[in-house]
Amino acid sequence: MLIQASCVCGSVRFQVEADAPTPYLRCYCSICRKTAGSGGYAINLGARADSLQVQGEEHVRSFQAPLPDGRSSPARRHFCGRCGSPLWVADPRWPALVHPYAGAVDTPLPPPPERVHMMLQSRAPWVAVEGAAGDTCFDTYPDQSLADWHLTHGDPR
Repeated sequence: MLIQASCVCGSVRFQVEADAPTPYLRCYCSICRKTAGSGGYAINLGARADSLQVQGEEHVRSFQAPLPDGRSSPARRHFCGRCGSPLWVADPRWPALVHPYAGAVDTPLPPPPERVHMMLQSRAPWVAVEGAAGDTCFDTYPDQSLADWHLTHGDPR
């Protein structure tokens, strides 16, 4: 599925092909919450890094968050340098993937059959987990990879 996305000021537009376009995963870690979590969590999609096309790339900035042990996260969070809109995350540990923030996506996305809530041990006290029947929750990382979740739920590959 072709996903088109943009920042709020329109300086950056991007598109990417997603084999897994369903916005199901809500991450409550402090990094996601503070860089993109308007609901106290961030929703990221899985897309093919080799398909990423960016207009307005001169306005894109990136950030590597500090980790509790003093190192920097290898993941780069990309955002618009003009308006601050979070755009996508890329991580060299998974070079074939890029993760657009669902909040930047302009393309209508399919509704998820369920949601997975992860990194709940990092959840801020003011954030309620608004789950539904069938949702799964994890204190840390889920027990399935992104690809495995989509295969289990019959998403097109």
